[in-house]
Amino acid sequence: MVKHSPLKPKPQGPRALTWLRQRQSQGHLSFTLADAVAGLGRTPLAVSKALRRLSKQGLVVSPRRGYFVVVPGAYAAVGAPPASWFIDSLMAYLGQPYYVGLLTAAAHHGASHQAAQVFQVVTDRPTRPIAVGRQRIVFTTKASLAGTPTTHVNTPSGTMTLSTPESTALDLVRYHKSAGHLGHVATVLEELAEQMSAQALRRATRDGRYELTVVQRLGYLLEQLGAPRLAEGLAKVVERENPQTVPLRADRPRKGCSVDPRWRVAINADVRSEL
Repeated sequence: MVKHSPLKPKPQGPRALTWLRQRQSQGHLSFTLADAVAGLGRTPLAVSKALRRLSKQGLVVSPRRGYFVVVPGAYAAVGAPPASWFIDSLMAYLGQPYYVGLLTAAAHHGASHQAAQVFQVVTDRPTRPIAVGRQRIVFTTKASLAGTPTTHVNTPSGTMTLSTPESTALDLVRYHKSAGHLGHVATVLEELAEQMSAQALRRATRDGRYELTVVQRLGYLLEQLGAPRLAEGLAKVVERENPQTVPLRADRPRKGCSVDPRWRVAINADVRSEL
């Protein structure tokens, strides 16, 4: 009689929780389903089930299908680590260029009086908001993303791309509804002005990166806020381009309003800093 050797069980990879803790200890707080399948040596179905169990325990969160973030114990109560810890890897997973901007960038640069209640990201295509734990990531679409001056800043788990103080100021005027209203924008600009360079601000307006209407409105606001050094460079741009008069607030009529001759801005709103 021929004896058959007993079938040896296929070697199994580490348990999902063990693998998760190993990644966390190495500083990796985000991963994809494909990463987990490769690391655990199991089928996608089995790995998905394991990750669902970990999610129910509050140990991982999934901002987008197939993408996961480890939840360190210190952030268990809020359901996720800060978005700044994983935004770079999330946007890479989505295949979209981005930078962290508007009020979120302003707060990072020290203008935190009117800090955003959401994490604001600028990207090149419409993207639906993402809820991650108790925080919300919202996106602003900007076609000319590539030319915007940005910088890279360190985070506890890597880096993220952030608009410079100058491009943050221009974006706040261009997308002022994302800051609530122009009064909030003025308040942030007053704080942000301390971090801005006149040369870098003028450079940020080159090559049509921002509409001339944005330059006019920002220049007017900076002058009203007592930042003539910053306003001067923008005034030269306005003088050279000889633009038409624009309303300070595009959503209000300008008929009968006084016009600032330097900026060619119709003053159809009383915009003051709240500081």
